[in-house]
Amino acid sequence: MANSSSFRGLATITYFAADHEAAKNWYSEFLGIAPYLNFPGYSEFRIGDYQHELGIIDRRFAPGAASTQPAGAIAYWHVDDVQATFEQLIAMGATEYEPITVRGDGTKGFVTASVVDPFGNILGVMRNPHYLEILQHKDE
Repeated sequence: MANSSSFRGLATITYFAADHEAAKNWYSEFLGIAPYLNFPGYSEFRIGDYQHELGIIDRRFAPGAASTQPAGAIAYWHVDDVQATFEQLIAMGATEYEPITVRGDGTKGFVTASVVDPFGNILGVMRNPHYLEILQHKDE
């Protein structure tokens, strides 16, 4: 039996934005879907193979100082084409945080990149063969 502190998976990733409405619209355009949940100052999208949640929160609700500098852990979202996704994000007004980087010796298929969205959040994208392996066995 797992102990009570065992991680079971990501539940929600949240990003803060001074202009919640603009951020909600930007992510709606990028993701190609509208948020399934909308409250004043909070919107949430369900995305990907496992319907992970991405929340957009008005920065006034951020804990502590409302910094405008990128900070925090980088959550990497698996994508099929890192180059195309990275280029799309840049074309939509994001700025490069970490360039496209092949990890390890290049034979394992790990590739990462990250951007700062127009609202100051770091958004990571990644091609991760482990994700694809888990997805392949999802319904077994």
